[in-house]
Amino acid sequence: MAVALILVLIVVGSVAFHLLSPWWWTPIASNWAYIDSTIVITFWITGAVFVAVVLFMAYCVYRFRHQPGRQAHYEPESKRLELWLTLVTGIGVAAMLTPGLFVWRQFITVPQDATDVEILGQQWQWSFRLPGPDGKLGASDIRLVGPDNALGISREDPNSQDDIVIEGGELRLPVGRPIKALLRSADVIHDFYIPEMRAKMDLVPGQISYIWFTPTRTGTFEILCAELCGVGHPQMRGTVIVQEQKDYQAWLQAQASRTFARLTPTAQ
Repeated sequence: MAVALILVLIVVGSVAFHLLSPWWWTPIASNWAYIDSTIVITFWITGAVFVAVVLFMAYCVYRFRHQPGRQAHYEPESKRLELWLTLVTGIGVAAMLTPGLFVWRQFITVPQDATDVEILGQQWQWSFRLPGPDGKLGASDIRLVGPDNALGISREDPNSQDDIVIEGGELRLPVGRPIKALLRSADVIHDFYIPEMRAKMDLVPGQISYIWFTPTRTGTFEILCAELCGVGHPQMRGTVIVQEQKDYQAWLQAQASRTFARLTPTAQ
């Protein structure tokens, strides 16, 4: 009886903690509310299974407890029970996976009007490159990284000359515009993460990964590295400032001194 009661209390306590817990997601600040929805669906399904299994265990502990003169009935298998368990489990797993597949398709399908922004992770800071007035990012290559070219931008590409380069600073973005973040690493694996944007993706040396999102409200949001990348990992932080379009354009025009052509006078 005591064990059965403990199991019931575990269920009640777990459900109460979930409903009353102050540790919920940060307010959404992008178009990826779909991700929150899929997590909620997963919670409902796994939570229902957890409650059902633990309560069934409590029932079995109480119902089939030892009593004088009672003998256990040995039944090594039950095809009917196995069939039901297989069907119910299959339906539950499909219900959890299906929404995620739709969301993942949206997550990797970038809108054609998205603005490219390059983000470079290195021990232990973030650097950014924004397109200039031409709206295009120039080519880059990790082999071109050097003391005067931290992002490895190609000097031969004419589109590179007006690119805005920001090393170890803050990333500014316009609200309501889809952004495609091109992610590169200069050394080890990092992970670009903005909790409010629900944007999170690894930066792997030697390859360019990407994510896209649309900021839906103005404000200042923190960039974190979500992959252990060395002793300075906790300090690898940055800032995203989302502005109204007119304020963003005014800031962009004031960055003439940060263009690649200005920072590397030898670029032609």
